Amino acid sequence: MLQTLTHTIRDWFQEPIPTPEQDKSLPAELLQRIKAIQVKTNYLVNDIMAGEYVSAFKGRGMEFSEVREYQPGDDVRLIDWNVTARMNQPFIKEFKEERELTLMLLVDVSSSGEFGSAGKLKNEVSAEIASILAFAAIKNNDKIGLIVFSDKIEHTIPPKKGKAHIWNIIRTILNFKPEGKGTNLSLPLEYLLNIQKRKATAFLISDFQDTNYETKLKLAKQKHDLIAISITDQREESLPNVGLIQLEDAESGETLLVDTSDDEMTRQYAIQFQEKREKRKTYFRSIGIDTIEIHTNRSLTEPIIRYFKMREKKH
Repeated sequence: MLQTLTHTIRDWFQEPIPTPEQDKSLPAELLQRIKAIQVKTNYLVNDIMAGEYVSAFKGRGMEFSEVREYQPGDDVRLIDWNVTARMNQPFIKEFKEERELTLMLLVDVSSSGEFGSAGKLKNEVSAEIASILAFAAIKNNDKIGLIVFSDKIEHTIPPKKGKAHIWNIIRTILNFKPEGKGTNLSLPLEYLLNIQKRKATAFLISDFQDTNYETKLKLAKQKHDLIAISITDQREESLPNVGLIQLEDAESGETLLVDTSDDEMTRQYAIQFQEKREKRKTYFRSIGIDTIEIHTNRSLTEPIIRYFKMREKKH
């Protein structure tokens, strides 16, 4: 299994990269997580998702490639008159799509992500999603950068390519231990605006347990192609009937005693959660930001692929 992973990743590069066994900086547990993600999504990343990613995220446009002799049927508007005059016969300009993109991953590692009722914490799901997106971008030779945040900028990796760079991105995403507990979504958005001068495609991966970040969100959207990936656990949507339970806010430490056998209380809780989510999605949509909804107890890749297909049709 580990050899399969190594060969698969090596195929993405023209030159061999270090095998996991050779990279002594990778803990055994981290190797297992990388292997699990890649084996689980091997077909999706290498075939379906990579193709959908290319179709969904176009390059910056057409760039000049070369000139060649005019052939019958060529568009006369592409004639290079300067070369034609020098060579005494018609030549035309050829263009190719500038495919390369810069992909920025903005990953929330705040304490509210340390919750999960379906076998995985929200932070673990966020890390896997970011890694899968990185794998898809690698396949298409795009630059990748990373901003890890809580209520502070925890860690950043500037966008570039390269074998060591890719390992560093994936290792950081899957193995990061944050210092902060809270969530401040304005910080990574402002940081992105400051460090990334050219337009980038940015995925903001969070459970969005924050307020008053709308101004920075608008500014970031005006400059970059921004997509929100919202992480939700099923127990945040509805409470099970288990009697009295004590809920704790992982970020603030505040606790609340709740009677989950109270049908009206649990109904109101579910309604308020849904209304809050829909309000956020509606606002995002109003300023041109798409939202991908990820649930910890469902497929991680299907919503992403569905979004890629939808985006391709829109563009």
